[in-house]
Amino acid sequence: MTKTLQLHLTAATLLRVSAEGAATALVLTVEARTGDAASAGFVQTAMTLPYVLSGPVIGHVLDRTDRPRRLAVALAGAYAVATALLMLSVGHSPLALALMTAVVVGCVEPIVTALTGLLPRFVPAERLPRAYGLEASSYNVAAVAGPATAAMVAALVGGGHTGMVTVAAAVLGLLFLPMLPLPAPEARPERTRPGVRQVVVGGLSVLGANRVLRALTVGTTCAWFGYGGFAVAAVLLSQDIGAGPGAGGQLLACFALGSLVGSLASSRWLTRGRAERAVTAGMLGFGTALAALAAAPSLPWAWTVCALAGLAEGPLFAATLMLRQRESPPDRLGQVNTTGGSLKIGASAGGAALTGVFAGQLGADGLMLGIAACQFAGAVLWLQLRRRSRCVVPGRW
Repeated sequence: MTKTLQLHLTAATLLRVSAEGAATALVLTVEARTGDAASAGFVQTAMTLPYVLSGPVIGHVLDRTDRPRRLAVALAGAYAVATALLMLSVGHSPLALALMTAVVVGCVEPIVTALTGLLPRFVPAERLPRAYGLEASSYNVAAVAGPATAAMVAALVGGGHTGMVTVAAAVLGLLFLPMLPLPAPEARPERTRPGVRQVVVGGLSVLGANRVLRALTVGTTCAWFGYGGFAVAAVLLSQDIGAGPGAGGQLLACFALGSLVGSLASSRWLTRGRAERAVTAGMLGFGTALAALAAAPSLPWAWTVCALAGLAEGPLFAATLMLRQRESPPDRLGQVNTTGGSLKIGASAGGAALTGVFAGQLGADGLMLGIAACQFAGAVLWLQLRRRSRCVVPGRW
């Protein structure tokens, strides 16, 4: 691993630990300060909604700027400051002020994802498969460390101080970013001033025009629509098997650890030629594991199956990143990544909402089977739409 890649992974992982831990820290902070954890849901929504629009815009600008490091540092600095203000004010100030601050956080947070689009600028083409496997593991590490660290701080010093961990991680990541050499894009786009529509939906047009990317986006968005309800289903499942709702967190941790192992493994064996098969195998394996969870007779069984589900999801994510890089025009990769991430986040939020509506009628078993069905449907959509792309030369526009 090169020094530049090490610096990138360090900075990106720390920023992602902050972003992943923010939701947990918000709930714990609001609960400690007001006694009403439910109001944290409004703040989380205010953080999530701007991401859908600001993500493609940040990706678009980062693709085109001659000074990507300066822009990345500025956005990461804005994220760290806004997060600090949010954690200080929430529960101590009017809800409207906290909501406005949360909107600012959501507007700049996509830099955490946009950094992925910069990998081809300093990683040689022959090493990109390994780099994307490590990049996927960065997200998995953050998914484990962010919430876990916030919970640990709450246990040690109280819930009202959990925000400090998200702010500290963001500041540390910000300190590493200036050391990262980020060259300007080799393929410079024409110096034309794009319209607002092109900036916002430019990544979406790329995803729609390329059949491989279209198949990938439709398939993974369908899968993530189901995944949005996984956390709720895990808590209900842990109750059904007699382990208590707290064991739901253990199931999510097992899934995250399995996904981390799968991502690290994929950095060794995943290649451009295997990426498409990894997407198929990942969705089918993930769906099969979730279906098996519906029949979980005990907590150890559920631990094991959740870890296996993570093992399938880790390479799926790495392959998704690789295919986006392979099929996207060089000057649109950042926008494609942030747009794809926005679609998945939106689908996940919709799935979570639908899970809340039907949880009482379906129960944990029905929810797990429904989530599994979304993975199988995503795999079918991916395979069917991809078949029509065999006559298309990848990357030709």
